[in-house]
Amino acid sequence: MEFLNYAFMQRALLAAVLVGITAPAVGIYLVQRRQALMGDGIGHVAMTGVGLGFLLSTSPVWMATAVSVLGAVLIELIRWYGRTRGDIALAMLFYGGMAGGVMLINLAPGGSNANLTSYLFGSLSTVSPSDVTAICVLAAFVLLVTLGLRRQLFAVSQDEEFARVTGLPVRALNLLTAVTAAVTVTVAMRVVGLLLVSALMVVPVAAAQQLTRSFTVTFVIAVAIGVAVTVSGTVTSYYQDVPPGATIVLLTIAAFLALTVLATPLARRRARAAAAARPAPDPAECTIPGARGAADEVGV
Repeated sequence: MEFLNYAFMQRALLAAVLVGITAPAVGIYLVQRRQALMGDGIGHVAMTGVGLGFLLSTSPVWMATAVSVLGAVLIELIRWYGRTRGDIALAMLFYGGMAGGVMLINLAPGGSNANLTSYLFGSLSTVSPSDVTAICVLAAFVLLVTLGLRRQLFAVSQDEEFARVTGLPVRALNLLTAVTAAVTVTVAMRVVGLLLVSALMVVPVAAAQQLTRSFTVTFVIAVAIGVAVTVSGTVTSYYQDVPPGATIVLLTIAAFLALTVLATPLARRRARAAAAARPAPDPAECTIPGARGAADEVGV
């Protein structure tokens, strides 16, 4: 436990815990909405914010937050109104965000593509005290939304038409979900990296769904998996000198595979138990043979 004596590891572990909580907390709604890759797209857009932060000598985290929130709003507007060519518009937005980030950081004084590496794939030693402050504030916002509005967000994620009929502000809630996902991307980029954050938003939820279909239980298990893999990946990265983002994602996939193997016999056992508990059919209600049934239909 000597790694706790280092300030940079204390900051990295705090950030890892917050990322492990917030990423699955938002990801569960994205999975329900079948927008599992939304985090990946926002991550591409956030690169422009990082580059702009270097160019203007401001905090890349806060600048990436502002740009990714704007990108999330544009994504929702395209989803609402771009019915015919929306996929092309989204592709241009995502790849334009990536290209913009590379260009801006090269235009920054003393900037180079090497500066992007810690934001693309995560880095332990570069998590500064100001980054931790920003991560804490942004994580508080994410948890406030995902927990405080969980019933409304779940209703919209399951069936937008039904939610609209019940009087929920569907468009406002969809927009809030997109903005929350954008904030989560910037929370996670210092630990996991912009290019890998989507995996931490989706895979823990998919792993939890192997064991249960209850929303609340899935939420709890997904967050537990998220915290476990982020902390384990951070510690492994310290001892083995490997990239934290890649380590965390690989551990997350390993957890998914392990739960899938575990869930298969459990599902079979539940199916057998359900079949055994099902009452036997009443002999009086047995169907009559096909030939006799045809005869009855013609009045025999």
